[in-house]
Amino acid sequence: MNQAPPAQPSPIGPVVPPQPEPAPPVRKPLVFWDRIKFLVLFGALFVFVVAAATADNPIMGWSDAMREQVSSSWWLLALIAIEVVRQIHMLIGERSSEYYVFWTDRVFGRFERRLRQLNDWNRYRIGRALKWVATAAVFAFVYARIKHDSVFNAIIGLPGDIWRAAPFVVQIMFIMFITIGQFALLFWFLSRGGVDVYFPEDIKTRFTDVWGQDHVLSRVKEAVFYLEKPQEIESRGGYVPGGILLWGPPGTGKTLIAEAVAGETGKPYVFVDPGAFQAMFFGVGVMKVKSLFRKLRKLSLRYGGVIVFFDEADTLGNRGQLAGGDFGRSTPSGHADGSWTGLIGSGGSCNGMTYASNSARRQLVEARFVVPGGGGGGQSSFDGTLQALLTEISGLKKPRGFLNRVVRRALGMRPKPPPKYRIMVMMATNMPQSLDEALLRPGRIDRIYKVGYPSKEGRVRTFNGYLAKVTHEVTPDQVERLAVMSPYATGASIKDMVNEALIQAIKAGREVVTWPDLLRAKSIKEHGLPDDHEYVERERHSIALHEACHAVVMYRLQKHMVIDMASIERRGDTGGFVAPVPLEDRFVDWRSEVEIDVMTFLASIVGERMFFDGDHTQGVGGDLHAATELVARSIGRHAMGSTLMSRPALASGLDGNPAHTAGSPGYLGGGFADEVEAKLQELYQRTEVILSDNRREVLAVTHALETNKTITGEDVEAIMKGTLGPTLDGRRYHEPDFLDLAEEYHLSAVQAHRGHPTEQLRLPDLSRAAASAGPD
Repeated sequence: MNQAPPAQPSPIGPVVPPQPEPAPPVRKPLVFWDRIKFLVLFGALFVFVVAAATADNPIMGWSDAMREQVSSSWWLLALIAIEVVRQIHMLIGERSSEYYVFWTDRVFGRFERRLRQLNDWNRYRIGRALKWVATAAVFAFVYARIKHDSVFNAIIGLPGDIWRAAPFVVQIMFIMFITIGQFALLFWFLSRGGVDVYFPEDIKTRFTDVWGQDHVLSRVKEAVFYLEKPQEIESRGGYVPGGILLWGPPGTGKTLIAEAVAGETGKPYVFVDPGAFQAMFFGVGVMKVKSLFRKLRKLSLRYGGVIVFFDEADTLGNRGQLAGGDFGRSTPSGHADGSWTGLIGSGGSCNGMTYASNSARRQLVEARFVVPGGGGGGQSSFDGTLQALLTEISGLKKPRGFLNRVVRRALGMRPKPPPKYRIMVMMATNMPQSLDEALLRPGRIDRIYKVGYPSKEGRVRTFNGYLAKVTHEVTPDQVERLAVMSPYATGASIKDMVNEALIQAIKAGREVVTWPDLLRAKSIKEHGLPDDHEYVERERHSIALHEACHAVVMYRLQKHMVIDMASIERRGDTGGFVAPVPLEDRFVDWRSEVEIDVMTFLASIVGERMFFDGDHTQGVGGDLHAATELVARSIGRHAMGSTLMSRPALASGLDGNPAHTAGSPGYLGGGFADEVEAKLQELYQRTEVILSDNRREVLAVTHALETNKTITGEDVEAIMKGTLGPTLDGRRYHEPDFLDLAEEYHLSAVQAHRGHPTEQLRLPDLSRAAASAGPD
C-alpha cells in the first residue's frame, strides 16, 4: 500500500488549525420571568374581572361568574391565547435554526425591506398615525367599559356626554387658570423694572458735552455714521456694526458717551441696569431679556433705530469666572483719581505706595489683586440670563411672529424674513476681563474701545468746562498746572474737585473759587481729611524725618516725577506720605528708574538708622515690603539681576500652573532670595550715600513738616534750592546757623527716644528770620 507522505512543516510558519464553522443562528433564550410576565398579567386581569362580578352580585358563585366573563371578557382569554402562541413561536425559534431564519428573513424581513422603500418622513408619519389609531382604540374600549355599553354606542354618545360635562370641565379649567395665572402674574411683575427708555426729545447730551475723550469719540462717530446711513456699507456687501464695548476706570465718561450717541442720532436711548436681571426665581432674568428685546425691536421699527446701553455689563455678561481677555490694565486703585492711599504700609507710619512710579505701583497692586484659580469676576449667569442675551443679540434675523412662523408654514408658504432692526448695543464696564468671550465675538460686540484717563489736554479742557460754571479767579497757567498735578483725574473726579473747591470757598465766606481752594479740594479728594490727632514731640520728629528722607531722595533722583505734596498729618492707618505726580504720560520704566523707585522706598529705613544710631521704627515695614517685592519681580521678570531668564515663564513651563506668573514671586529656589537681598543691599548703600550728602536738606524738610504738617512740592523745591516757596521761605534753611539749631533739636529728640530725661522738646523757631527776609 502506498502511504501518504508525512506532513511537512510550512516554510512560512506553524500550521493554523481550521476554524470551526459558526453555529446556526437561533433566537436568544428568554429568562423564565420574561416568558411568563404577560401571561401572569392577563391572568390576573381575568381573575380581577371575575372577582368584580361576584362582588356586584353576591348570589352569583365563582363558577357562574367565570362562565359569564368567558362570554363578556373573551378578549382577555384571546390575549392569553395570543401570548401562549407567541411564546410557543419564540420557544421553537430558540430550538430550530431553520424556523427562526424563515420567520426573521422571509416573513418579517420581507415586510421590513418593503417598508424601507418609503422615505424616513413617510415612515414617521405612518408610525405616528398608527399610534394615534391605537390610542383611540384603547380609549374607546375603556370608555365603553365605563359606560357599560358597546364600543360603537359609546363613541356615538361621546359628543352628548362632553356637552353635559361641559360645566364641570369649565369649572376645573377656571380653577387651573386662577392657579396658573397667579404664578404668571408674579413672574410678569418680577420681570418688570431695570429698563428705562428715554426718547429723542428727552436727551440733551451731545458729543460737545464729552470732554477729554476725543480719541474715543472719533471712533464712536464712525459707528454712529453707519447707524444713520446703513446703505453706505450694506450696498457694498458689508453690515452695520451693532455692538460697542466701552471699558476703562470708573468716572471716565462711558455712560456720557452712550448718551451723546443717542443725542446725536436722535434715536431712543434705553438704559439697562444689569443688576435688575438678577432675581430670586430661576427664569425671571431670561424673561426680562426677551421682554427687553421685544421692546427694542418695536422702538427700532418706529424710530428707525435704537440705542441700548448696558451699564456695569460685567454683572450680566459673565459665567462666574474671568474670561481672560487681554484688555491691558487701567490704574487699579481704591479711588477714582488713581490715588494709592492705604494699599501698602497699613499700620505703619507712612504710605509706602506713593513713592514709586506709576509702573512700579501698578506691578505692586497687581500682585495683591490676583484672582486665584481664575475665579471671581462678578455675578455669574448660570440662570440662563447671559445665554438668553447671547441668543437675542445673535437672533435678530430670525423670522418672528406666530402667524409668520406657524400659520404660513402650515399653509405651505415660506415665512417672511424679518425687517432690518437697527439696534446698537453699547456696554460699559471697568472689569472687561470678566466678560464672557462669547459675548465679545464679532457680530455681537464689533468694537471695543478703552475709555482711559484723559490726557493732559483733555484734563485742561475738562477743568475749564467745569470752572466755567462757577465764579473763579484761577488763571489758565494754574489750570494747566492743576492738570499736570492730577494725572489720573477723570471727568467725574474733576467735577467733584471743582465742586469741593466751591464748598471750601463758601465755608470761607467767599463766592469766588481761588487757587488755594482748588489745592485744598485736591488734597481732600485724593488723600482724605486728616484725623484730629496730635503726635508727641519725639514721635512727630521721627515721622517727619521718615518722610523727609523719602522726599529728599525722590527730589534728588526722580527726573520723570515731581513731588506734589508731603504731609505728616495722620489719615487712618497712614501716618504720613510724600505724593509725586508724573511730568508726562509714559508706558514703561527703565531698569535704572526701577532702581530709583526702590531707593526711594529704602530711604526711610536708611534715614532712620542714620539719624537714630542704627535704630528704626516699624513704620518701615510697608516700604521694605514694597521694595522687596519690586526687586523680586524685576529680577524674576525683567532681567534686573545677574540672569536673563524669566522665572515665571520657567515655573509655568515646568508645572503648567499659570498662577505662578501672576501673583507675588513664589519661586525662591536656586539662590533667588540671596540675589534679591544682594540687590537690596547694593541699593541701600547707594541711598545711604545720598542721604549723607544731603543731611542739611533732610533736617530742613523735617523742620518744615513739623512746623507746617503739610507742604507742597514747590515748598520742598524751595528748601532744596534755598528760594522763596508758596507757603515757606527756603532761604532760611541755608543760613549758617540753621544746621547747628537743627542738629541740637535732633539730638534732644534722639535722647528723648532713648528714654533719657530731657526738657520739653522745642522746635527751632525760624519765623523771625523768615519774616525779616525779603524777596529775591
